[in-house]
Amino acid sequence: MRKGKMIGAGLVLAAALTAGGCSSIRESRGYIADQTLISSVQPGIDNQTSVTATLGRPTFTSQFGEPVWYYVSSVTGRKPFVRPRIREHAVLAVKFDAAGNVVSADRTGLDQVAFLSPDGDKTPTLGRERGFFEDLFGNIGTVGAPGAGAPGG
Repeated sequence: MRKGKMIGAGLVLAAALTAGGCSSIRESRGYIADQTLISSVQPGIDNQTSVTATLGRPTFTSQFGEPVWYYVSSVTGRKPFVRPRIREHAVLAVKFDAAGNVVSADRTGLDQVAFLSPDGDKTPTLGRERGFFEDLFGNIGTVGAPGAGAPGG
């Protein structure tokens, strides 16, 4: 009887480990959004210093036009050996005026994400197709030849 109980316990342990290995993996990426802190940013009241103190440094800032700070957060989930999928995505865009005061704080979600699928596995280029050996040995005889851009000409 004792041997049967050990085999049963071993099967239960193996099933638990197998089921645990198939569970979903959840990863947070980017800014970890705290709804209380995000809602405390008020247009006309806050400025760049208070936003930095409340939310921290932005994920990235605008390079052109009016100053905008972007806080980007994503939560991905995947099962083992499967490509990750975005479950949640949020962007907080805090716009400032020239004096550095908050003008608006807009939030967008997964509905604004553009999903792109590449067209094939090769990048199309102009010109002729070269083979492996032509790439490998193509410069033999041209390096240092007169008129081929050799130094000291």
